[in-house]
Amino acid sequence: MELHFNHNTTKVQQLTDYIQGAIFGNELQVGDKLPSINYLSKKYGVSRDTVFKAFLRLKERGLIDSIQGKNYHVSKQSTNILLLLDEYSPFKEALYNSLVQKLPTTYKVDLWFHQYNKNLFDTIINESYGRYSKYVVMNYDNEKFSDTLEKIDKDRLLLIDFGKFDKDGYSYVCQDFDEQFYNALFSVKKRLTKYGKLVFILNKNHKHPQSSKIFFAQFCNDHGFEYEIWENAVPDIQQGCCYIIIKQTDVVDVIKQSKSKNLKMGKDFGLIAYNENPFYEIIGTGVPCMSIDFNQLGDLAGKFVLNGKKIRQYLPTKVYRKDSI
Repeated sequence: MELHFNHNTTKVQQLTDYIQGAIFGNELQVGDKLPSINYLSKKYGVSRDTVFKAFLRLKERGLIDSIQGKNYHVSKQSTNILLLLDEYSPFKEALYNSLVQKLPTTYKVDLWFHQYNKNLFDTIINESYGRYSKYVVMNYDNEKFSDTLEKIDKDRLLLIDFGKFDKDGYSYVCQDFDEQFYNALFSVKKRLTKYGKLVFILNKNHKHPQSSKIFFAQFCNDHGFEYEIWENAVPDIQQGCCYIIIKQTDVVDVIKQSKSKNLKMGKDFGLIAYNENPFYEIIGTGVPCMSIDFNQLGDLAGKFVLNGKKIRQYLPTKVYRKDSI
């Protein structure tokens, strides 16, 4: 590992990141003595003050310590983790809890949400850069890899959930919103045949990949289902239709309509929600749902944090509570 200064940030920050990287990479172990300020100043052609400020930052982060302001040594290896998700939802909480339970109590997970805002996403990454031993990040776009993430060491970054973009060299645990969505529908094809029409509700402004509409239409065409795709407001629900719904608020809207019309879910109309929610288990006989296992996602993220081994995996999308369809 060599240090080559550039003009992207200050020399203090670059020297700090360099030493921290050596600690994260186990090149410097707990108890190891760091080279002296004078030595590093001469070796890298920087002022003693630059080295001192870098040491001070590392000391503030709890990575190094000193005896009376000299003889700096590694005090611990960082166990701080950044978990950056898009927005809060119950299944994201399941992911977080699963990750935390996988880790020893000495690990600290900082949870942030970028709200699909690129500027906020970039700010969080830029301000957290160099402060964490591992980064578990949900990109803000399913189609495009964020350039900001390129500054993070590939060995310390795990991409989760979204991931249709090129992920060459990166670890990832993602879901497929296209073919897996098609396959999930196919797994309940026989149950869907009792309905006269399938209706897919996905607002055109929603951040869920819009390509799912293409695979929904393909499924219906391949297997002879009449269908509609609603991209704006939730439609006036009709008896004999099965609704596949992405947004949880739209699920609530449809259930409210069904109650006002005395329509029974699973008999008079069908409903399949997207992404698991604990409340779905207790509504009626249970709301059918297609989802990846977010507990498994958190568990795999925890393994990456602990062992740093490369992982490249797409999780299957399954339909839960099929009997309620």
